[in-house]
Amino acid sequence: MNEELIISGRMNPNIDPVLHVWHWQIPIYLFLGGLAAGLLFFAAYFTITGKADKYPTAVKIAPIIAPIAIVLGLIALLLDLKHKLYFWQLYTTIRFVSPMSWGAWVLMGITPTAFIWVASYLKEIMPKINADSKLLKWMLGLIFTFKNEDEAVNWDWKYQFLRTYEVYIIRNRVLVAWVMIVLAVILGVYTGILLSAFNARPLWNSAILGPLFLTSGLSTAAASIMWMAKNEFEKMVFGRIDILLIVIELFFIIHLFMGFLAGPQVQVEAAHYFLGGEFTVTFWINVVIIGLIVPGILEVMELFHIKIPVIIPALLILYGGLMFRFIMVEAGQVTRFLY
Repeated sequence: MNEELIISGRMNPNIDPVLHVWHWQIPIYLFLGGLAAGLLFFAAYFTITGKADKYPTAVKIAPIIAPIAIVLGLIALLLDLKHKLYFWQLYTTIRFVSPMSWGAWVLMGITPTAFIWVASYLKEIMPKINADSKLLKWMLGLIFTFKNEDEAVNWDWKYQFLRTYEVYIIRNRVLVAWVMIVLAVILGVYTGILLSAFNARPLWNSAILGPLFLTSGLSTAAASIMWMAKNEFEKMVFGRIDILLIVIELFFIIHLFMGFLAGPQVQVEAAHYFLGGEFTVTFWINVVIIGLIVPGILEVMELFHIKIPVIIPALLILYGGLMFRFIMVEAGQVTRFLY
């Protein structure tokens, strides 16, 4: 019989405080929020700089995705809540030291702003609507009124106050763009700050997460615009923008782990999950190689006139951005302070 001296009970399951409270809903919410923030940022930026006509996809078409992404993200967030009927209590107060409070109020501001932005361009990008089914025609009839089919625009807003409001927004698009770009930056950074505010989780306890998540959201947005763009000039410009964002994102990732390795023992342990531990293969293959390096190389090849279907780097970047959030949320819940 072998005699064993037990000096710790840490080998027993669930002895250490490991979280298992955030599941698929949170990374989906963070991904969609970052994507929406990036799309609205580019739309606002090119409007403010007077280049809306030069980049029509970025300013007029791609932002259609933003309100849809925000709504789907909010649905995912609602599904994650334990007490769903009490979400409104976030709006009964403002706490400047709470990331949750910041996020709730920013989403309250950016969601209607995104819808207003899209609605102001709706006649330009969709002058005619074909309502074939009775159900669709009834639904559209709640806010639209249809004109003769031979007119350039075959629909208008049903209510006068909507038509008046549309004219006001079109006249003040630059002002709306300034509001939108500020909210977009805050939303993009918030998706990382939401994690970094949890000081008890060493992997999340880094100031780099805010800029890193913002850069990742801008990259996924640039890839989406590049994919949707019809003219080659806009595709080329956003390909170059995305290359720069990929380089910045790799810089942040490298310095994230450099900071961990130069930090206290708990952060060294957190870094080891990605440097030989259980998340090493998943992270470096799915996020860094497939999601950043490979699409970056493909986009550089495009600069040298080597034709690559734009859908390939775009999908890889979107995949990498999604996997990045899934891995960071999962790994962050595993890391913990030693005691």
